[in-house]
Amino acid sequence: MTTGRHSAAELDPALDDYQLASSLVREAAQLALLMRMAGLQGQQKTSISDVVTAADHAAEAYVLEQLQRCRPSDGILGEEGASVQGSSGRTWVIDPVDGTYNFLNGSTYWCSALALKDASGVLLGAIFQPEEDKLWLGGTGQPATLNGELLTTFHADGAARTGTPLAELGAATYIHPGWLADPRCAMPWHAAATSAAALRMLGSGSCDLGRVADGELGCWFQHSCPEWDWLPGKAIALAAGGAADVVRVNGLDWFIAGGSTAVGELRTALESGSVA
Repeated sequence: MTTGRHSAAELDPALDDYQLASSLVREAAQLALLMRMAGLQGQQKTSISDVVTAADHAAEAYVLEQLQRCRPSDGILGEEGASVQGSSGRTWVIDPVDGTYNFLNGSTYWCSALALKDASGVLLGAIFQPEEDKLWLGGTGQPATLNGELLTTFHADGAARTGTPLAELGAATYIHPGWLADPRCAMPWHAAATSAAALRMLGSGSCDLGRVADGELGCWFQHSCPEWDWLPGKAIALAAGGAADVVRVNGLDWFIAGGSTAVGELRTALESGSVA
């Protein structure tokens, strides 16, 4: 496929789902990076920090085209508007550039992400951060890996993080400044944030969740995540032996991942911020 003067590979339909997902996120991210190098401008979506670029659209169009060719019976859902009703009961969820504000401003903290789900839940996730050359992969049929190396962060023989309390962990999160003026959001967020040992707010949920899976970040929480911001990282965190949860507080859904103890404590902290 060719998008303008940038090209990306046409993939082999015989690849299994994990191979296909890995190749798609690599190609999509490299396409976006090439387009950024050639010069891009962003357009606001909902706020000055919620932006979209031509690279987002081109990367999603590439993944859409390859999935329609390689998995013609599967459904497709993309952040930038891709929507295909499939017949297989499976749906691919695309985030062509997660962390577009970072991407547009020259940061390396962005990625392309992809998930596959069915009626039972998320089946696999793939996340590629090109400027760090990090590929996280995992799902129900494959343990989590980083660049092919097995992640044992939450396994009994890997680390004690499964039972590490929230007070001893750094928590990655994100909240738009405008939400801090709304007690429905601010109070649960404050309760969870002040329960952690440290906070990190880096601007890409999928990059964060990959690092929760590999142990670089202790846990993660964020409200109102669409599927493309949640499912790729959720699949990988679970495949690494971690836990994931969603809790509704004050009419907002909060998404949580990490070791089982930290996830439970984050849930309790968030619920304590109820303004009922």
